[in-house]
Amino acid sequence: MQQSVSAQRNDEPNLLDSRGLCLLSLDGGGVRGLSTLYILKSIMDRLNDKRKTTGLLQVKPCEVFDLIGGTSTGGLIAIMLGRLEMDVDECIIGYTKLAEAVFSQKKSRLPFSLKGKVKAQFDSSKLEKAIRETIKGSGISETDWFNDGNERGCRTFVCTVDQNTESIVRLRSYTLSEEPNIPASICQAALATSAATTFFEPVHIGNRIFADGGLGANNPVDELEGEAANIWCSESGDLKPLVKCFLSIGTGNPGIKAFEESIFKFLGQTVVSIATETEETEKRFIAKWRKHFDENRYFRFNVDQGLQSIGLDEYKQQGAMESATERYLVNQAQKNRVRDCIKNLELKENKTEPSFAVSIEEYKILGFQQQTVMPKVKWVVPFEKNRCFTGRESELTPLEELLFTEGGPKKIAVIGLGGVGKTSLIIELVYRIREHHENCSIFWIPATNFENFQQAYLNICQQLQLPGWDEKNKDPKRLLQSYLSQTSAGRWLLVFDNADDISMWTGSQGADQVSRQLMDYLPTSQDGRIVFTSRDRKTAYDLVQRGHIVEVPELSEDVAIDLLQKYVPRHDLGKHEDDAKSLVKQLTYLPLAIVQAASYINKNDISLATYLTLLADQEEEVIDLLSEHFEDDSRYRDVKNPVAMTWLISFEQIRLRDPSAAQILSFIACVDSKNVPLSLLPPGLSRKKEIDAVGTLDAYSFIYKRQADLSFDVHRLVHLATRNWLRREKILLQWTETVVNRLDDVFPNHNHQNRSIWRTYLTHARYTLDSQLIDQDGKRRIDLAWKVANCLGSDGRWKEAETLLVQVMKFRKKDLGEEHPDTLTSMNNLAGLFKSQGKYEAAEPLYEETLRLSKKVLGEEHPQTLTSINNLASLFDSQGKYEAAEPFYKETLQLRKKVLGEEHPDTLGSMNNLAGLFESQGKYEAAEPLYEETLQLSKKVLGEEHPHTLTSMNNLASLFNSQGKYEAAEPLYEETLQLRKKVLGEEHPQTLTSMNNLASLFDSQGKYEAAEPLYEETLQLSKKVLGEEHPQTLTSMNNLASLFNSQGKYEAAEPLYKETLQLSKKVLGEEHPHTLTSMNNLASLFRSQGKYEAAELNCPRKDDSSL
Repeated sequence: MQQSVSAQRNDEPNLLDSRGLCLLSLDGGGVRGLSTLYILKSIMDRLNDKRKTTGLLQVKPCEVFDLIGGTSTGGLIAIMLGRLEMDVDECIIGYTKLAEAVFSQKKSRLPFSLKGKVKAQFDSSKLEKAIRETIKGSGISETDWFNDGNERGCRTFVCTVDQNTESIVRLRSYTLSEEPNIPASICQAALATSAATTFFEPVHIGNRIFADGGLGANNPVDELEGEAANIWCSESGDLKPLVKCFLSIGTGNPGIKAFEESIFKFLGQTVVSIATETEETEKRFIAKWRKHFDENRYFRFNVDQGLQSIGLDEYKQQGAMESATERYLVNQAQKNRVRDCIKNLELKENKTEPSFAVSIEEYKILGFQQQTVMPKVKWVVPFEKNRCFTGRESELTPLEELLFTEGGPKKIAVIGLGGVGKTSLIIELVYRIREHHENCSIFWIPATNFENFQQAYLNICQQLQLPGWDEKNKDPKRLLQSYLSQTSAGRWLLVFDNADDISMWTGSQGADQVSRQLMDYLPTSQDGRIVFTSRDRKTAYDLVQRGHIVEVPELSEDVAIDLLQKYVPRHDLGKHEDDAKSLVKQLTYLPLAIVQAASYINKNDISLATYLTLLADQEEEVIDLLSEHFEDDSRYRDVKNPVAMTWLISFEQIRLRDPSAAQILSFIACVDSKNVPLSLLPPGLSRKKEIDAVGTLDAYSFIYKRQADLSFDVHRLVHLATRNWLRREKILLQWTETVVNRLDDVFPNHNHQNRSIWRTYLTHARYTLDSQLIDQDGKRRIDLAWKVANCLGSDGRWKEAETLLVQVMKFRKKDLGEEHPDTLTSMNNLAGLFKSQGKYEAAEPLYEETLRLSKKVLGEEHPQTLTSINNLASLFDSQGKYEAAEPFYKETLQLRKKVLGEEHPDTLGSMNNLAGLFESQGKYEAAEPLYEETLQLSKKVLGEEHPHTLTSMNNLASLFNSQGKYEAAEPLYEETLQLRKKVLGEEHPQTLTSMNNLASLFDSQGKYEAAEPLYEETLQLSKKVLGEEHPQTLTSMNNLASLFNSQGKYEAAEPLYKETLQLSKKVLGEEHPHTLTSMNNLASLFRSQGKYEAAELNCPRKDDSSL
């Protein structure tokens, strides 16, 4: 129910809202006063949260309420909140300490003496001591007067009973000229109101004796009403028109337990009557203040269940009291009342002066006079304020400034992806405007379709009572335009929400005749502003023309988590921070997705972790999850809310408006969503049409352009929803096949010069190849898999390449036959991958089978057969089986000389391989002339700068290094490095190898200062060019660690060794020779440091023949 205010003008917060009386009444009830404080804490916390979002300072109860009155427990709390000016948290702490100090030990077990006289069960001196400590703790002297003569914004009084007259007496922190004022210290006032019969001794103030006020006014609302009337309307006694908020808080339904120790003769009847009096007062007062109750200006909160078993003195039951109060507050009816109470209190601006009654009367007269000359200020907005709205200050403040800056734009468009929170943002904006600009009328029109549009216009005309609104031949659009275009309409803001379909406004694309002139119906006025929200930037520009565009970005992580917390209040996200961060990231920080997820979590009572597991399911399962319907008060009732559905309208609009954009969207839904290069898009469009189509997708925020506009990202959830759209239209398979064909057309071979190209396409090729929709044995798919596998192998991603090569080999064996040359090539390459991974047992039979079939099919002297012989020899070489490798190398060399000639590059390769074998065997005298001959012929045949010539030069230098001929090796290494930089480039893998080799030479010579920067540069470039997990990068990492080890820099070496070992296990496998070498190096380092147990744990198994 909306708050109604009697002295209201222009439908905006008025004098009563900003300065009307706020009164707080607090019941008695022993330690159950904690329930009172828990209720008040809930109200104040939420009020301060609201103030924080609008940039206002936090407030305490004494800064909100004009008068606080209480009895007994309520009296103590009233003094702490009003006179001592504590906040609620401070009061809870102070009251808990006081209760523990007073009620921890009874002075007497019986509430009466043997003579039948009432006797105190608790030590009154302890109560007095506890009260004095509480007063001192607040920074006030324990001897200060309750009424010290100082004027305070918040007045405080407590009820007590005069034992002589048995009448209720009010002790005040202020002076009333026509009322008796009893001088009392703060401590005396506190003791007087809380001197409960049977619990504490009566209190002497001067010559008078006082007891607990609960005996006469346990629910002190009547006392509060009378006191307020004495202060603000003593002559008329008409208090109700001055009251903005009357808040009464009880200590819970007490049942019988609370008084069971006092039920003796008349005493029991007296005390139990307190409970009856409290309930009767509550019912009577609500009836008396019924109008205020209905208008959300009188509020009564009192826990109905859960406190009956808690005695007045059972201070240890704090947890039970907190639980019962929390259970009471989460009830929907109480949540609504608390919300309405906060809505009331948040408008309070100034304290209410005693002369307020005169001011309000003058205000009424002025309001009546102004109604005849001022335009009617109206508010037609179909949404309540969203109490869970979070963040967006960087958009809200500039928007409000733009709208109310003289000479600012007349039209503003707020754009962003569907579900990003445009409508929620504008709802928050108009409520702020309502608060800050009370003379501004605000009208809201949903532009989702023409029917809603027309109905909204009609409703506004009816609200304004514009002449002709109820006549069928009058167009409400023209009526409102005419009215708002007049100066007499005053300041106004017109919101068109969801203006996504430009055809509604321009009449294009076959729109009906009625809507043809919608753009022409927009009003114009110096005092008027129009705000559009739209998913489409192009539509927005057409609508605002020379106006202003504001784009709504995704939420930051912190704001997204805050939003999630507001919607899942029963989950403490502080205790599940990782899950919360992961969830909002998975949901792309999209508000609609976060609210939908929260709804599902709440309805099914599941954890965030469980919801995350659902998001990790198969694509179709995730779509079902994101299609789950949920209710959201900040969205239209006739619009489907699920995030997976919110873009269907946009898809259809794009398909009708820009078919080329729809085709591109369908295409990119079948590749990875990140970094889609423009060069991958299907051919056939002119450059202009492609720019227009990509621009349309960007205008809907479906894609985000990267630097230089050469690639873009697709929003992850849009990508998922588009795939679902294609699946529903039964065209997902068709588009996936189109993408495979396109990738096969553009994907390059694995020459190093193409590395940057294949890396651009690689992620998208992998995504498509992983699809289970298409025929796994389709020829274009297999051709693409072959190229991708070879490129992955060149990048050292051998495990991934192996999976694809196995598929290619199986297909070729089945389709081409086991003896087809292409089949043999795929077998050879797969064997090479096994060898690179150290899987020698898998590589050897495959190499042998390839060789056998090559000899059979191609002949023993065919070049491809000779390659197979060479590869088998290389495998034996890698395994250290030199005696097995040597005859194969020699046979290959001999046959290549015969078949290809002595100077053929393959022949030179065989010479180089045989020389390398001799070097590995330590046969340096045999290796050296062979290396030199290879180098000489390479220079002659290929040229001095050919890559193969440079390889020969590098190998000869390596031999000199192995022989300790450093002076001969160094110039050769340096020349090789220089030429490779010139010929291949500074970042080519072979250039990096030369850098590593030169650094290794310096290392061997003990030239550590020269080696270190070279090793570091090599490692840095290897990570950049080859990737952090490439085997060559791991070698560079190992070498740098070894250099640090040699220098005794163990702290620098250890993390590098550990990282090398960890990545080697991941990339190469635990049994690979390089992995075993890494283990050995780390163990050696530990031994050097005396860490023998760690060395033993990292030492390779004793039967590892590779070391």
